[in-house]
Amino acid sequence: MIYTVTFNPAIDYVIHTSPIKTGEVNRTASEHIFFGGKGINVSFVLAELGIKSVALGFTAGFTGDAIEKAVREKGIETDFVHINDGFSRINIKIKADEETEINGQGPKITEAALNELFSKLDKLREGDTLVLAGSIPNTLPSDIYEKILARLENKKIRTVVDASKDLLLNVLKYKPFLVKPNNHELGEMFGVKLATMEQIQYYAAKLKGMGAQNVLVSMAGDGSILLDEYGNFHTCGVCSGTVKNSVGAGDSMVAGFIAGCDSGDYRHALKLGTVCGGATAFSDGLATKMDIARLMSEME
Repeated sequence: MIYTVTFNPAIDYVIHTSPIKTGEVNRTASEHIFFGGKGINVSFVLAELGIKSVALGFTAGFTGDAIEKAVREKGIETDFVHINDGFSRINIKIKADEETEINGQGPKITEAALNELFSKLDKLREGDTLVLAGSIPNTLPSDIYEKILARLENKKIRTVVDASKDLLLNVLKYKPFLVKPNNHELGEMFGVKLATMEQIQYYAAKLKGMGAQNVLVSMAGDGSILLDEYGNFHTCGVCSGTVKNSVGAGDSMVAGFIAGCDSGDYRHALKLGTVCGGATAFSDGLATKMDIARLMSEME
């Protein structure tokens, strides 16, 4: 089974308006609501690919109830820790002449709630996959990723980590199955600006040398590159389409790659990951089964 962890799920309230006039009443031209968080996004796209997963994390209040309902309606099993105080965050995304975001904080995650999550993770078994993605709420310890991977270290669980800088670097000693920085994040980890494919390959190899089994680097319009567990590099170009949305594209790539790994062919896994990322980037929400299939046929 695949398990995804979202520490701070959210409702994204996306509004399109004319240029904002501060101090006055502004009216929307259109509105959309999306439910997610990086781990939940992975679960959503896995569901579109026909793959089951369990969504873990923390929810609170009426917004947490709405998030959990939306996840279950996608056919995804949920096992969230319910926090009694506060409410899961609402993020406001204003798309006017400029894009402005106002992100909520989310509930305070107590030590008791964290221990409850640990108890759920203790039930994972050999062969399961655990996806840890995104930033950490300020109410959690900064080394929470390390604590989780240390706890699961000897259980032969495939771990996937999609995080930046120290969050990722500090877990490499636990030999995660997959890490997925983008090229900018990869450069930031080593204090360099990556300008060539050779540089990206060099620093991807450094991550592998530090413990990562597979290193997947997304490069926006330049495609993606994979250094697999056998030391082979694979590259994939981008899909054709008009970019509408960058939110969730990386999570979609992770979902596609995980799904593609079932074939045992890393080239296929990279291609499916790229297609899922593109399908999200070309839509207002996350990738759908129909869009994934269409782009996959175009990439043949």
